[in-house]
Amino acid sequence: MSGLNVSLAYFLTVVAFGAAFRVILGKCPHLSFAAEFTASFVLVACWLEVQTIMEVGEWAGGLGPEVPLTILCVVLLTHGVLCGRATGNPSLTLMNFLLLETLTMPTLLDLAAQFLGAQLSLLVAGYYWALELNDMHMIKNLMSKECSTTLRSSLMGGVFSECVCSIFFYLLYLRLRHLPALIRVPLVAAVFTVLSYAARGFTSAFLNPSLAYGLTFYCPGFSFMEYSVVYWLAPIIGMILAVFAKNLLYSHKTHFRVPKGKKIKS
Repeated sequence: MSGLNVSLAYFLTVVAFGAAFRVILGKCPHLSFAAEFTASFVLVACWLEVQTIMEVGEWAGGLGPEVPLTILCVVLLTHGVLCGRATGNPSLTLMNFLLLETLTMPTLLDLAAQFLGAQLSLLVAGYYWALELNDMHMIKNLMSKECSTTLRSSLMGGVFSECVCSIFFYLLYLRLRHLPALIRVPLVAAVFTVLSYAARGFTSAFLNPSLAYGLTFYCPGFSFMEYSVVYWLAPIIGMILAVFAKNLLYSHKTHFRVPKGKKIKS
């Protein structure tokens, strides 16, 4: 349990940083891209530690597979509550742009901030692992150059997995996004956790280009271009298909209107 206590302290530190940054941003509401930076940093930094527990903790720390899964769900819940409408997800940022809810320049700033947040989380996590505060982190630090890729299938299999999971997730997200946070956040966290677990033998269903960049792009096994096709292109394609499918399924409008107060003569 001492190893998990160290991880818990790390999670709390990252969340505290995110919360403090959100308070500062509250005084500058026009800096939406900074909120996306924070959301991306918190998500990737926490998921990196969850990934460490998955890779090392199960055999070095004697942890069961349900432990990292539970931690992941709690991380996603905390992230949703802490970051509000800031998602740290480039696919969702592009979705808002396609739905004409954001302009071009704010969208580009949000995208840049999300990847910068992911890059910073890599630096912070690397420094944290280098401290070797427990056996799990000592092993992680030794194998950091030879990390295990999350792409455990062929290139086409990975594209198919990410695309299908993205279509399902973003279709559901489109239905949930206008619900109160008390309902939306737990449902999104639960679905994301289930998809990640179900696709763990293929791609882990990150559905988030900046998250995937932080978690697996630096691992050997595939080229940067191959990772980009699976973890950047496939989720975006899935998101676009979900938007079109949503319009087809839920946007039924009558073609003819009957004026009020008038009846159709037979």
